[in-house]
Amino acid sequence: MKPVVSIIMGSTSDLPVMEKAALFFDELQIPFEMNALSAHRTPDEVENFARNAAGRGLKVIIAGAGMAAALPGVIAAGTTLPVIGVPIKGMLDGLDALLSIVQMPPGIPVATVGVNGAQNAAILAAQMLSLSDAELAGRLAAFKESLKNKIVKANGELAEVKYKYKVDN
Repeated sequence: MKPVVSIIMGSTSDLPVMEKAALFFDELQIPFEMNALSAHRTPDEVENFARNAAGRGLKVIIAGAGMAAALPGVIAAGTTLPVIGVPIKGMLDGLDALLSIVQMPPGIPVATVGVNGAQNAAILAAQMLSLSDAELAGRLAAFKESLKNKIVKANGELAEVKYKYKVDN
C-alpha cells in the first residue's frame, strides 16, 4: 500500500488536531503517511519533501501549523500538488496561523480550512481524490449521507424535549 495523501505537522504537539484527518482516512480507507516537519527548524527536509512528493505518488498534502504557520506555504512553493493548510490554535486563538496560511502570494495557493479543521482538510482531500476514484466517491457519498442522518435523528430527539412555552410544529 502506497500513501496518496501526506499529513504533515510542524511538531508532534499538533497530533491531537491532525489525527482527526488520520482517523477520517482510516474510515474511508485512504492510504496516507504522517510526519512532523518544521519550516523553521528543518527547512532542508521540508524542501526535499515538497520537491519529491509527486514523484513518490502522493496526490494531496495536508499541512498543519500554528503560530507563524509557514509550513503549508513553504510546501506549496516546492510542489505542484494541492496543499491544504490547517491553522492550528495556539496564540491568538489560531487567528495568527489562519492569516499566515490564507495570505499566500499569487501563484502559490494553499487551500485553507478553519482553525483546528483537520477533519475538513481530510474531507476536502478525499473529494479531490474521488474525482478519479469511483469507489472512493461512493464511500464519501455514504459518509455525507451519515451526516444527514445524524441531524435527522437529533431533530427527532429535540421534538421530544418539552418546555413550558415550546410550541410543537
